[in-house]
Amino acid sequence: MRALRILLVVAVVLGGILVGGDRLAAAWAESEVAGRASLAGGRTESVEVDIKGFPFLTQAADKRFGEVEVVARGVHTQAGGKPVRIGELTVDLRDVVVTGDWTGVRAGSATGTALISYADLVAASERATAMEYGGPGKVKVTGSVAVLGRKVTRTVVSSVSLVGGDTIKVRADEVPGEGIPLLEDMIRERTDFERPLGRVAGMRVSKVEPRPEGLAVTVTGQDVAIAG
Repeated sequence: MRALRILLVVAVVLGGILVGGDRLAAAWAESEVAGRASLAGGRTESVEVDIKGFPFLTQAADKRFGEVEVVARGVHTQAGGKPVRIGELTVDLRDVVVTGDWTGVRAGSATGTALISYADLVAASERATAMEYGGPGKVKVTGSVAVLGRKVTRTVVSSVSLVGGDTIKVRADEVPGEGIPLLEDMIRERTDFERPLGRVAGMRVSKVEPRPEGLAVTVTGQDVAIAG
């Protein structure tokens, strides 16, 4: 019995060492990948990588990973040929295969959410002066125009939708005209806009949803390549 207890203790200790070593290797790899990953073909302020599954070393030897989560913050990319900043991009990669001499990875499938702050969305609109959450499916957009030498500012409640499969459309539900000719059209020129997104990190846009913290863009993809 004493020998059995000693054997069990040794097994537990060795198991702990193996698990600890595996996790250390995983942490090192996550740090290395985060330092090299490029999700959207542009500058990224920070990247965090979480390699799921155990043991890591077995997956690494096979160059195949079941699931990898990547969180990129401050992603500077292009949308419709113009710059746009994504505050946070979270991507869940599945069936991940390392390509080349560890120079990149390719995921069998991927899902993610790109969160664009309202300040960044205003900058991308190049028209509005302010924007905030306006309730489910809505945002409040503020725009200003000059009428007869007087600055007129209006805040409207606008619907947000996805058109053409890759374009964000923001359109005011109603614009008070107050009897001023063409005022509604002028205000709409400052508050209504469309911004093509194209593909985000190689994934197509499937949904847009206003949230209190910004506009959430849901993306999905198959056979997605991640540089680095």
